[in-house]
Amino acid sequence: MTRSDAAALVRAWVASESLRRHLVSVECVMEAAARRAGLPETGEDSVEAWRCVGLLHDLDYEKHPTPEEHPFVCVELLKSRGAPASWTEAILGHATYSGVPRASLLAKTLFAIDELTGFMTAVALVRPSRKIADVEVSSVKKKLKSKGFAAGVNREDIALGLRELNVEADAHYAFVLQALKDGAARWEGAPELE
Repeated sequence: MTRSDAAALVRAWVASESLRRHLVSVECVMEAAARRAGLPETGEDSVEAWRCVGLLHDLDYEKHPTPEEHPFVCVELLKSRGAPASWTEAILGHATYSGVPRASLLAKTLFAIDELTGFMTAVALVRPSRKIADVEVSSVKKKLKSKGFAAGVNREDIALGLRELNVEADAHYAFVLQALKDGAARWEGAPELE
């Protein structure tokens, strides 16, 4: 499965612009993480693979948002399309209730950036410009302490992701924020799904 295949699935399955933005923003951060890890451009464990996992991880959420269905419907669809087990395990692992452990770097990275990426997007949306370019790590940390802000974001999952990936909070926040800024043209506004 290529990035083009993944984008076609998103176009077919996801109508919500906000969910599409989320998927593409996670894709951007996953790409940056794969490059930082020195992965090859293509192959089962590659930059392209990590991009696909980021783009597909919530594919079924709009149509199947319940814990009984998400991300299980997505995983079955991907299995039927020949996606590698490493991809489906990472996607299952991003849902703590699935019971699938996050053993690979791919799975740990997806989990450590998913909620945080959504949270940082929420921080950007309360800025006058509504742009990620105007968000700083200090703003993210301040908003994380405010339980009423973006209350749907699971702060415990963010903290668990940091521990599992074994990264320091400020450094991780800075990395994710920079990756979002670098990819902003792809996900802010109408997300790039070509």
